[in-house]
Amino acid sequence: MSPKLQFVPRKSTERGQADHGWPTRSPLRCKYQSSEHNQYGSLRVINEDRVSPRTGFGTHPHREFEIFSYIVNGALEHKDSLSNVEILKRGHVQMTSTGIGISHSEKTHGKHPVHFLQIWATPKQRGLQPKYYTRYFGDEEKRRGIVKVVAPAWSEGADLRRDGNEVESKGNLSDDGSEVFDTPAPVQSDLTMYATIIPPGSQGREVKLLGSKGYVHLIQTSRYNAREAAGGEIRISEVGQHEHLAMREGDGAYLKVTSGDGAVLKVENVGDTDVELLVFDLD
Repeated sequence: MSPKLQFVPRKSTERGQADHGWPTRSPLRCKYQSSEHNQYGSLRVINEDRVSPRTGFGTHPHREFEIFSYIVNGALEHKDSLSNVEILKRGHVQMTSTGIGISHSEKTHGKHPVHFLQIWATPKQRGLQPKYYTRYFGDEEKRRGIVKVVAPAWSEGADLRRDGNEVESKGNLSDDGSEVFDTPAPVQSDLTMYATIIPPGSQGREVKLLGSKGYVHLIQTSRYNAREAAGGEIRISEVGQHEHLAMREGDGAYLKVTSGDGAVLKVENVGDTDVELLVFDLD
């Protein structure tokens, strides 16, 4: 059977860097300029930021972008012109659909640095009213499999409530004792984002990609590293195919789906430490 997935590596050392009082690594264009890596499908930016205490992004405007944050460690304080004030911690996914315009600020909360990924996507429709959403996905949920944390607002099962199931505040058990998980944050883009944590020695994870493109980012969970990628190691492949791509922390990979009926991506932890990664399904 012919392969349906093609892989193009985006090594950590090839990614842009910027230092505004905190280190940033950008596989797609934002704080550095690269015409070759300006946009991929609806995905425009991925910044992996580590922000020092008492610093951050002051109040600034955005329009016609979908901007979401995935918190890895520490706490991030968000304030915006819709009167949202929130402290985001590990496990939180925060979505700002900027629409016709919104202003916001994001700063470190507390005495410790905050490590998070900021992701930008282009909206499918312009001129919408701005919206704000938060979701929470715990480590145990992500250790059990690949979790859908962001999905198109028009997709089946989309939840347009601001806070979804509020699982962090309510706990992860319903009144009858069954587990409660949060719903994906809705995005006005042809983009689905999955998150997972894979312990060493565990079974590989599989996800069906339905779009024409995809992207994988292996988060730098061990430490910030501006040199050759190190830390955790994964291997990505298409189910049923021998070709694979090895990735280390901080690396990314573009995926091209060559079949109209999608393809199944397999991710394996081939190192000796936990790995945390994001997978994007794009059109």
